[in-house]
Amino acid sequence: VQLVESGGGLVQPGGSLRLSCAASGFRFSRYDMRWYRQAPGKERDLVAAISRDGGSTNYVDSVKGRFTISRDNAKNTVYLQMNSLKPEDTAVYLCNGGPYDYWGQGTQVTVSS
Repeated sequence: VQLVESGGGLVQPGGSLRLSCAASGFRFSRYDMRWYRQAPGKERDLVAAISRDGGSTNYVDSVKGRFTISRDNAKNTVYLQMNSLKPEDTAVYLCNGGPYDYWGQGTQVTVSS
């Protein structure tokens, strides 16, 4: 079983990034998926969630209107489109989901001028 995130990097405030999480080893389309983030010295927080068919999404208030979670069940991949990025969005972003609540290794997002 693997969840492999990619797409992080350094971006200026106001910029955009698209994160991807490729899943393998389980029936991806049967499970809700989530993106979390963890900033240095802080707890891991839920950012966004998507239902198994993609028909329902939820976001933490601080990213509503800026971030969009989506999935492609044919590709076993969940995405996080991040627009209008702010310095406070800086964190390691982690993918989560599956029958035993699997975690990826995370991808670093740094928003700085």
